[in-house]
Amino acid sequence: MGTTTPPRTLAEALRARGDESLAGLLRARPDLLNPVPNDITQLATRAGTRASVVRALEHLDRFALQTAEALAVAPDPAPYATLLSLLTGDGLDDGEQRDDAGAAVTAALPGALATLREQALVWGEDERLRLVRTARELLAPSPQHPSPTGLGPTVAEATAGMSPGRLQEILVASGLPATHDPVSAVAALSSLFTDRTRMAELLDTAPVEALSVLDRLVWGPPYGEVTPNPTPPVKWLRDRGLLLPVSTRTVVLPREAALHLRAGRAHRVPEPVPPVVAAAAERDPQAVDRAAAGQAFTALSTVEELLKLWNGGGPAILRAGGLSVRELKRVAAALEVTEPIAAFWVELAYAAGLLATDGESDERYAPTPAYDEWLDLPAQDRWTHLATAWLPATRVPGLVGGQDAKGRALSALGPELDRSAAPDVRRRVLALFAELEPGTAPDPETLLRRLRWERPLRGSAPSGEGTDLRSRLALWTLNEAELLGITGRGALSSQARALLEEGEESAGALLAPLLPEPLDHVLLQADLTAVAPGPLERPLAETLSVLADVESKGGATVYRFTPGSVRRALDAGQAAADLHAFLAAHSRTPVPQPLSYLIDDVARRHGHLRIGAASAYVRCDDEAVLNEILADRRSTGLRLRRLAPTVLASQADPGSLLEALREMGYAPAAESAEGDVLITRAGARRTPPRTPPVPVPEGPPTPDETLLGAAVRAIRAGDTAATVVRKDPAEAATGTQASGSLPRTTSAETLATVQAAAMTGTAVWIGYVNAEGAASQRVIAPVRVEGGFVTAYDHTADEVRTFALHRITGVAELAEDGEG
Repeated sequence: MGTTTPPRTLAEALRARGDESLAGLLRARPDLLNPVPNDITQLATRAGTRASVVRALEHLDRFALQTAEALAVAPDPAPYATLLSLLTGDGLDDGEQRDDAGAAVTAALPGALATLREQALVWGEDERLRLVRTARELLAPSPQHPSPTGLGPTVAEATAGMSPGRLQEILVASGLPATHDPVSAVAALSSLFTDRTRMAELLDTAPVEALSVLDRLVWGPPYGEVTPNPTPPVKWLRDRGLLLPVSTRTVVLPREAALHLRAGRAHRVPEPVPPVVAAAAERDPQAVDRAAAGQAFTALSTVEELLKLWNGGGPAILRAGGLSVRELKRVAAALEVTEPIAAFWVELAYAAGLLATDGESDERYAPTPAYDEWLDLPAQDRWTHLATAWLPATRVPGLVGGQDAKGRALSALGPELDRSAAPDVRRRVLALFAELEPGTAPDPETLLRRLRWERPLRGSAPSGEGTDLRSRLALWTLNEAELLGITGRGALSSQARALLEEGEESAGALLAPLLPEPLDHVLLQADLTAVAPGPLERPLAETLSVLADVESKGGATVYRFTPGSVRRALDAGQAAADLHAFLAAHSRTPVPQPLSYLIDDVARRHGHLRIGAASAYVRCDDEAVLNEILADRRSTGLRLRRLAPTVLASQADPGSLLEALREMGYAPAAESAEGDVLITRAGARRTPPRTPPVPVPEGPPTPDETLLGAAVRAIRAGDTAATVVRKDPAEAATGTQASGSLPRTTSAETLATVQAAAMTGTAVWIGYVNAEGAASQRVIAPVRVEGGFVTAYDHTADEVRTFALHRITGVAELAEDGEG
């Protein structure tokens, strides 16, 4: 194809592109690479399939989509001037504002058209622009699927099948010369509707009510229902072809008439320029960073507290998968947050690989071994681990509590929470944040408008989830970013900006100075409480959480000491002396006497009773205590009986007996079969090693430059092999042209031909079957032939390869210039 010859097909247009342009197409539409097309023709065919075109249209911004929609209702092919006119109007109703809009469209149209060309949705020269057929079918109007432009079919399409007599009646009523030729009649009517002057004269004679009918249809939908006896205004429009019948009860406003009423515009409001994201507030960047750091520290504490709840084994998994509503409420109550926020923290821990199922027969959730490794990291590294797990996650906690397409409830950690669009929306929202000045909080409404402009066709959602999933994902992103400390007071923090642009190390370096240093002390008070004026060092916090109960949280955490909490510490193996020493070492205030008395009193009674397995037994050296237990009515359900003066037996299991006696006010201790006191430390149940959940990809991944380069070379080489003029040895004598099938030659002919090509340095065309049995055609330049193998430069792979002679089905010489 000469450089000045206009392409006749999409394949010819792609063949005329440079390698960088082809790589751009494959980069923009990676689905075309799976698998790599054999040649340009196969690439063009694949680019025109419905699934691929739909995916490409979904990635267009609003103005590029409006350009494609205008081409769908334009003549095929359409000159550039016609396309521009459809987007700007014919200029006959322009005011100053319309002039400004037209100038913006004129400036933006070349870029939009370049995008459509790059993605192989539009091809051809500016004077013959063609929208690929599949896209035209998707965007063109029909009664079942009205055009996004609101335009109806053309006069020719709407009158197809109409009787010549009816066409003649319309011509006469419109003041046109009658003709019995349907083609001439349609052409005359189309000419009338596209003539501004004659159309204006016709409408000047229309009843006012008829113009009102047209006003309701002009911007779509263009279809309307009529009764068997229409009103005079509708009859006037129908008689003159301004309303054409689609069925016995439906009429349509033809496209040419609608464009006249619209002053030539395909869209009511073209949107060539993306909406500006407005600032809602300007804040001090340092205040933003401090607020975000504070929330980041809260996020770390919350995740740690959540996993401590399940440290000894978490809740059971529902039969359908996920966490029950009751368990989610328990988590929310323990964390003192709402259930949607609790679902976010649970899902975040799961996405970060800190939480998983244990895989047992009675399957439950529990922390993973990675959680222990995470706890040992510095605070800033723990935060970057959570943030980098959140960014690419496709699981959407905001869906928890809703319903799926079948009306089933969606549960936290359930199997139906993946939405592949979530990472793209999340990163795009943060990118729009980053485009603003530091400390600027964007207005959410303008942010959503910008997102809708960038991907107008990506807003659809599964049944039951609303009509704009992308906007909902953006709103959830705003909330989750604030909870996680990505943003502070509504603006992007410096550490988050560094995370997005430079990586985890830079983000951690910026965050570290803003996080509070952990403390090694508390303030003990006479009312049996301890105040932690800030975050505590982990060993101190862990011991204190066993010895006391958390009473309130906030800037300072208040712990309360109770008999139950002290007993819990004693059960964990601590002695009274150990507890006294611990409090004295870590309190900035003297240890209050009431607290010392509490510890000594509980310790004095702790272990006085011993619980073992008989089914269970109670052992005590003080017979009076056992007599007291037997006489207590609350012990009736335990079915106790005396085995010896110092031993009682029970039908209850040891755990139930232990708990029941504690509820009765005693302080029993469990003992082993050897009679030793059992130490019950805080549980540390862990799952086997688990990998974090893999995000569900949204289509094929974007290929890297190495793959793109190799794919382009393979397509070019395959195209050369498919289109090159070649001679078949069996037909060379007769001068006939070889067929497009793989060449077939004998082993002797194959060997002779490749040996000759190796000696002369010429290229040949071969058919080859690889070890897997896949057949292909290749253009090779043989270099050496020996030992049953041909070493040659393979144009398909753009490298030197070795081919087994017995796998070559046949060989053909390439025709010289001028042959064929």
